[in-house]
Amino acid sequence: MSRAARLKATGPFRDGFELPDHQGDKDGLRGRTADITLKGEGDESMRVRPELDPDVDDEAPTGPDITIYDEQHFVTYLRLLDADAEGADWTEVARIVLHRDPASDVARTRRCWESHLARAKWMTKTGYRRILEQAIEETGQTNHPGPSQFE
Repeated sequence: MSRAARLKATGPFRDGFELPDHQGDKDGLRGRTADITLKGEGDESMRVRPELDPDVDDEAPTGPDITIYDEQHFVTYLRLLDADAEGADWTEVARIVLHRDPASDVARTRRCWESHLARAKWMTKTGYRRILEQAIEETGQTNHPGPSQFE
Protein backbone atom coordinates (compact mmCIF):
# COMPACT_ATOMS: atom_id res chain seq x y z
CA MET A 1 0.00 0.00 0.00
CA SER A 2 1.42 3.40 -0.93
CA ARG A 3 2.01 6.07 1.71
CA ALA A 4 -0.73 8.20 0.13
CA ALA A 5 -3.19 5.33 0.41
CA ARG A 6 -2.23 4.85 4.07
CA LEU A 7 -2.76 8.57 4.76
CA LYS A 8 -6.24 8.36 3.30
CA ALA A 9 -7.10 5.41 5.54
CA THR A 10 -5.62 6.44 8.88
CA GLY A 11 -7.00 6.94 12.34
CA PRO A 12 -9.93 4.99 13.73
CA PHE A 13 -11.14 4.19 10.21
CA ARG A 14 -8.08 2.20 9.07
CA ASP A 15 -10.03 -1.02 8.47
CA GLY A 16 -11.62 -0.45 5.10
CA PHE A 17 -12.74 3.17 5.45
CA GLU A 18 -11.04 5.52 3.05
CA LEU A 19 -11.15 9.30 3.26
CA PRO A 20 -10.96 11.22 -0.01
CA ASP A 21 -8.00 13.44 -0.84
CA HIS A 22 -10.41 16.08 -2.18
CA GLN A 23 -9.94 15.56 -5.85
CA GLY A 24 -13.51 16.75 -6.32
CA ASP A 25 -14.79 15.20 -3.06
CA LYS A 26 -16.39 12.35 -5.01
CA ASP A 27 -17.40 10.46 -1.85
CA GLY A 28 -19.15 13.45 -0.31
CA LEU A 29 -17.45 13.13 3.08
CA ARG A 30 -16.26 16.70 3.37
CA GLY A 31 -18.01 18.36 6.29
CA ARG A 32 -19.75 15.19 7.50
CA THR A 33 -19.49 14.21 11.13
CA ALA A 34 -19.07 11.04 13.11
CA ASP A 35 -21.18 10.53 16.22
CA ILE A 36 -19.09 9.27 19.09
CA THR A 37 -20.69 8.87 22.47
CA LEU A 38 -18.35 8.64 25.41
CA LYS A 39 -20.03 7.08 28.42
CA GLY A 40 -19.13 8.20 31.91
CA GLU A 41 -20.27 6.95 35.27
CA GLY A 42 -23.98 6.30 35.53
CA ASP A 43 -26.03 7.66 32.65
CA GLU A 44 -23.77 10.61 31.90
CA SER A 45 -22.46 10.92 28.38
CA MET A 46 -20.58 13.46 26.34
CA ARG A 47 -21.38 13.78 22.65
CA VAL A 48 -18.53 14.73 20.35
CA ARG A 49 -19.05 15.34 16.65
CA PRO A 50 -15.70 15.43 14.89
CA GLU A 51 -15.80 15.99 11.16
CA LEU A 52 -14.39 13.16 9.08
CA ASP A 53 -12.36 15.25 6.64
CA PRO A 54 -12.76 18.98 7.35
CA ASP A 55 -10.96 21.92 5.87
CA VAL A 56 -8.53 23.57 8.26
CA ASP A 57 -7.67 27.12 9.22
CA ASP A 58 -4.20 28.49 8.53
CA GLU A 59 -3.30 27.86 12.16
CA ALA A 60 -4.67 25.54 14.83
CA PRO A 61 -5.78 26.94 18.20
CA THR A 62 -3.02 27.54 20.73
CA GLY A 63 -4.93 28.25 23.93
CA PRO A 64 -5.17 26.03 27.00
CA ASP A 65 -8.78 24.95 26.38
CA ILE A 66 -10.29 22.46 23.95
CA THR A 67 -12.15 24.55 21.39
CA ILE A 68 -15.04 23.73 19.09
CA TYR A 69 -12.44 23.79 16.30
CA ASP A 70 -10.44 21.12 18.16
CA GLU A 71 -13.52 18.94 18.58
CA GLN A 72 -14.34 19.23 14.88
CA HIS A 73 -10.74 18.32 13.98
CA PHE A 74 -10.09 15.33 16.28
CA VAL A 75 -9.92 13.00 13.26
CA THR A 76 -7.55 15.41 11.49
CA TYR A 77 -5.29 15.38 14.56
CA LEU A 78 -5.31 11.56 14.61
CA ARG A 79 -4.43 11.41 10.94
CA LEU A 80 -1.56 13.86 11.45
CA LEU A 81 -0.19 11.83 14.36
CA ASP A 82 -0.38 8.62 12.32
CA ALA A 83 1.41 10.25 9.39
CA ASP A 84 4.08 11.70 11.69
CA ALA A 85 4.67 8.31 13.32
CA GLU A 86 5.12 6.76 9.86
CA GLY A 87 7.59 9.46 8.81
CA ALA A 88 5.40 10.72 5.97
CA ASP A 89 6.59 13.69 3.94
CA TRP A 90 4.97 16.86 5.28
CA THR A 91 4.00 18.06 1.78
CA GLU A 92 2.06 14.87 1.10
CA VAL A 93 0.34 15.10 4.49
CA ALA A 94 -0.53 18.75 3.91
CA ARG A 95 -2.08 17.94 0.54
CA ILE A 96 -4.08 14.89 1.65
CA VAL A 97 -5.01 15.64 5.26
CA LEU A 98 -5.04 19.45 5.38
CA HIS A 99 -6.20 20.05 1.77
CA ARG A 100 -3.33 22.46 1.18
CA ASP A 101 -1.16 22.75 -1.91
CA PRO A 102 2.47 23.18 -0.87
CA ALA A 103 3.44 24.12 -4.43
CA SER A 104 1.26 27.24 -4.37
CA ASP A 105 2.49 28.63 -1.01
CA VAL A 106 5.22 26.62 0.69
CA ALA A 107 5.69 28.84 3.77
CA ARG A 108 1.98 29.18 4.54
CA THR A 109 1.33 25.46 4.02
CA ARG A 110 4.32 24.52 6.19
CA ARG A 111 3.08 26.80 9.03
CA CYS A 112 -0.39 25.24 8.74
CA TRP A 113 1.04 21.71 8.94
CA GLU A 114 3.39 22.57 11.83
CA SER A 115 0.61 24.31 13.75
CA HIS A 116 -1.86 21.44 13.43
CA LEU A 117 0.73 18.78 14.19
CA ALA A 118 1.82 20.72 17.30
CA ARG A 119 -1.82 20.93 18.43
CA ALA A 120 -2.28 17.20 17.80
CA LYS A 121 0.75 16.44 19.94
CA TRP A 122 -0.48 18.85 22.63
CA MET A 123 -3.79 16.95 22.68
CA THR A 124 -1.95 13.73 23.56
CA LYS A 125 0.09 15.29 26.36
CA THR A 126 -2.11 17.98 27.90
CA GLY A 127 -5.30 18.46 25.91
CA TYR A 128 -6.87 15.16 26.88
CA ARG A 129 -6.83 16.34 30.52
CA ARG A 130 -8.65 19.52 29.48
CA ILE A 131 -11.33 17.39 27.82
CA LEU A 132 -11.96 15.72 31.18
CA GLU A 133 -11.77 18.98 33.14
CA GLN A 134 -14.10 20.80 30.75
CA ALA A 135 -16.61 17.95 30.85
CA ILE A 136 -16.63 18.13 34.64
CA GLU A 137 -16.98 21.93 34.57
CA GLU A 138 -19.88 21.73 32.10
CA THR A 139 -21.79 19.21 34.20
CA GLY A 140 -21.05 21.05 37.43
CA GLN A 141 -19.87 17.88 39.13
CA THR A 142 -17.15 17.96 41.75
CA ASN A 143 -16.87 14.31 42.77
CA HIS A 144 -14.55 13.33 39.91
CA PRO A 145 -10.77 12.97 40.25
CA GLY A 146 -8.64 15.99 39.42
CA PRO A 147 -6.12 16.01 36.56
CA SER A 148 -3.20 15.19 38.86
CA GLN A 149 -4.87 11.87 39.68
CA PHE A 150 -4.66 10.79 36.00
CA GLU A 151 -0.87 10.87 35.92
